[in-house]
Amino acid sequence: MEALGVAVAARVPVLLWGAPGTGKTSAIRAMAETMGWPCETVIAAIREPSDFAGLPVIANGNVRFAPPQWAERLASSGKGLLFLDEISTAPPAVQAALLRVVLERAVGDLTLPDDVVVVAAANPPEQAADGWDLSAPLANRFCHLDWTVDAQRFAQGIAGGFDAPQVPKLSDDWTTQLPLARGLVSAFITVRPALAVAVPTDAASAGRGWPSPRTWEMAANLWTAATVSLASQEARSALVVGAIGDGAGVEFLSWIEEMDLPDPEEVLSDPGSFVLPDRGDRAYAALSAVAAAVASNPTPDRWNAGWKVLAGAGKDAPDIAATAARVLAQCRPEGATAPKEIKIFAPLLKEAGLM
Repeated sequence: MEALGVAVAARVPVLLWGAPGTGKTSAIRAMAETMGWPCETVIAAIREPSDFAGLPVIANGNVRFAPPQWAERLASSGKGLLFLDEISTAPPAVQAALLRVVLERAVGDLTLPDDVVVVAAANPPEQAADGWDLSAPLANRFCHLDWTVDAQRFAQGIAGGFDAPQVPKLSDDWTTQLPLARGLVSAFITVRPALAVAVPTDAASAGRGWPSPRTWEMAANLWTAATVSLASQEARSALVVGAIGDGAGVEFLSWIEEMDLPDPEEVLSDPGSFVLPDRGDRAYAALSAVAAAVASNPTPDRWNAGWKVLAGAGKDAPDIAATAARVLAQCRPEGATAPKEIKIFAPLLKEAGLM
């Protein structure tokens, strides 16, 4: 429930997997009520592809794809939960129509507001009525969470009432913390390039979380949102594993525990204090995080500070600093004068066409 709240706060589509009758639908509705948000429940199994792709309508000699009323209600509200229930019983044609709905929140010719969050629920195929394995493209658009029932919590809830999942309030600038997570992902993929994209070969595994560029970015967003909201380690781990799958997720989380990296914003505020880690993967992660932090807010002062960090690192590890140098060269702010520290990377940047 904690992980679910963080995913909704971060506006990441989330899919709850659990046995029938375990309270998934009730929890989603209670969450929406607690937030004061509207909740539109759409049972995918009894819908047609046109219910998501839009119904073709001729208007003024042109064909447009009219959205259903539930989509129009969410659009007029400006926020809300779109709850796709029984998604694992939707036939392949309906799953294909859901691709744009989940990723882009596009229903026909209507695009839902950014504050409309997609939440889905599913029973495992062996427990669902006429269940299907989720298609790999659709599964890759969700963070997958296992919905389990704790007997003690159920006993307390049925006697005294169940708690609704809480959605943490993220500050408006929470995304400024993303560079550290992206630097970690960048460094990890450099060490384990085979995990950049690893599509499972069996249908059951492909219907859950698996690593791809899309889900790695999703994992970085969720890791950051969980960290900013002070979520528990268990919730943060569940979110990362839910995005990129068990194998890649466990390996990534274990690798993070060994990093102990400096905050890139603190490094940029005092470039002279930065000490390059001895381990190659830690050094790569630290410099990637600094470069990503500058790219997220490329002011002249931050850009120059980033070059000072890279110049110091380039003396001891030029190959590692070179990758971050490319990022800085690409995000040069307008009117910024190239600092003297850029000279040691001049040959590399000229060869890449960035100087």
